[in-house]
Amino acid sequence: MIFEDAHWIDPTSRELLDLIIDRVRRLPVLLVVTFRPEFQQGWGGQPHVTVLALNRLGERDVTALVRGVAGNAPLGGEIVEEIVERTDGVPLFVEELTKAVLERAGEDRRVTAVLSAGPLAALAVPSTLHASLIARLDGIGGAAKEVAQIGAVLGREFSYELIQPVAQRNDAELQAALARLTEAGLLFCRGAPPHASYLFKHALVQDAAYGTLLRVKRQELHARVGAVLEDHFADLVERQPELLAHHLTAAGDAERAIRQWLKAGQHAIARSTHHEATAHLERGIGLLGPLLEASIRDALEIELQLALGHCLLPIKGPSSREVRQAYLRACELAEGQSAVLPLFQAVYGLWQTHERSGQIPSARSFSERLLHLTSHEVDTGLRLQAHHSAWTTAQYSGQLANADKHAEAGRALYDPEEHRSHRHLYGGHDPGVCARQTGANSQWLLGYPEKGLALGREALDLAEGIAHPYSLSLAFGHVARLHLSRREPELALRLVERLEAVVAEQRLVPPVEPGILRGTALAMQGATDEAVSYLREALAALARRGATLYQPYGLAHLAEALALRGEYAPAIAALKDGFETMDTAGERWWEAELHRVNGIALCGLNKLKDGQAAFEDALRIARQQQAKSLELRAATNLARLWGKQGRRAEARELLAPICDWFTEGFDTADLKDAKALLAELS
Repeated sequence: MIFEDAHWIDPTSRELLDLIIDRVRRLPVLLVVTFRPEFQQGWGGQPHVTVLALNRLGERDVTALVRGVAGNAPLGGEIVEEIVERTDGVPLFVEELTKAVLERAGEDRRVTAVLSAGPLAALAVPSTLHASLIARLDGIGGAAKEVAQIGAVLGREFSYELIQPVAQRNDAELQAALARLTEAGLLFCRGAPPHASYLFKHALVQDAAYGTLLRVKRQELHARVGAVLEDHFADLVERQPELLAHHLTAAGDAERAIRQWLKAGQHAIARSTHHEATAHLERGIGLLGPLLEASIRDALEIELQLALGHCLLPIKGPSSREVRQAYLRACELAEGQSAVLPLFQAVYGLWQTHERSGQIPSARSFSERLLHLTSHEVDTGLRLQAHHSAWTTAQYSGQLANADKHAEAGRALYDPEEHRSHRHLYGGHDPGVCARQTGANSQWLLGYPEKGLALGREALDLAEGIAHPYSLSLAFGHVARLHLSRREPELALRLVERLEAVVAEQRLVPPVEPGILRGTALAMQGATDEAVSYLREALAALARRGATLYQPYGLAHLAEALALRGEYAPAIAALKDGFETMDTAGERWWEAELHRVNGIALCGLNKLKDGQAAFEDALRIARQQQAKSLELRAATNLARLWGKQGRRAEARELLAPICDWFTEGFDTADLKDAKALLAELS
């Protein structure tokens, strides 16, 4: 298996190559990868990889190569020595200069004549090599040179089917010119016309042919290629919109090129190839300029910036400066537009960057604006997404009933076919999946663990049905969190493994840091050393990204794992960080648990009065948030403390009403523990 010129590789093919290199260590495969020294690769240190630096050829090898290319043609020793001296051991230069010299048989000072040929183009090609290639092109005749120039406009590789309408020559002339280029060794041909395809021997040959075109002629040819693609290759343009965008750009047709780069970006986003999408959209933004009429320019830039924000979000993360700048610019431009949709999408993007970064109070203000923008809107899609912002913000704020209400409204509005584009338009995930996972976790918090579990299963089924990568990661992460809440670590770990796989395969920023989930599950299984390691690394990863969302949740679980190891002082230190982050970011949905775990750690240090106060704080907050499941946990801990202190009647009076409140989930670990304690107290 050969990958040639890996320095030009696209991101998705690079991902494939990385996977192959890892896989072949266990397979009987010879894999050869060639690349220039500046190419950044991380394979060299692996035991099954050998890196060979290909140096320039020595004098003896160059002489042998010259003689081999020349064959039976007479080439004197003096000329061979001059070629050896001039080519500096570069094989392509050796071949091309030798062929060019042979084509000038009979001239004096043939090497000098070749190397002085033609003006230098602004290319990163050694001047003497460039001159040699120009001389070779000049020596093959006008028709063949023109066809080489057209081929160079088409690309390193092109088909007869494409060059034929662009060249505007009859078949006999065109085929003769292509045959001449093939015979000269400048092109390789595969197949026979009209089903043939052609490949320039080297990218530098293509560059040299392209560089001989004057700017006006170059633009004319690119415009001609663009017209041919649109008229005769509509299916190709649909599959590879960036191809037409490239030719329109080179033709100087800025407005149409920008629209085509936007299409290319949207096409790549739909295939979840976010790195390619980013490159296409940035090309389009780079073409925006004063030549376009202001209203057209602004409308195009809004679309480009919105699409850029959408595709950067899953790969850069919500805290990144680039994501926020894209949405801010789109919002700034959309404020002056009469249409609701662009402004809604820009505000939605800003809501999402603040919400996912854990800046809940500022996210709430954007969510309220979205609800206001859609208060009289008949578009169910916009209303769905306004509810989307509200259910997420409300849940993280600790307004659990409100979150559940908006999630239920979202589930009622959602239609998988009608709203299928939303997973690409609004923050990279499906709103139906999100409404179900939010409902699942809200229902558990509100005291309905079986309803929550049913919604969690719906979220997984929907995500697997649509097979959208980020939506899958959302479902895997948040349903794993639901299983952890239900104290089902084995089920959670299965989903964590699937989350880790999709995040690695798609190079995504995970919606929930997998290490937090894995560490929490391991702590429940008694592997506290491993748990603490995973939790600390996951929290460090959040800090490196500048993200605070799920830090209070992760710190609470880290503290609980430390307390299980008897490390109560470090547990209290972790909780202090959790409280500070919670107060700064406004993420309060796990606030009661921070206080409850604080009570456990304080009791571990024999500070029973402070521990009781912490449990009482947990109870008070859980009741304020209507979080019956967290109220049950806090009541269980406080009742256990009172039972040890001989306050058994008070403990029963505290715990019995909350146990009796539940109408489902009787097999869940928390409720079973609470009822077992109640039996002991009785």
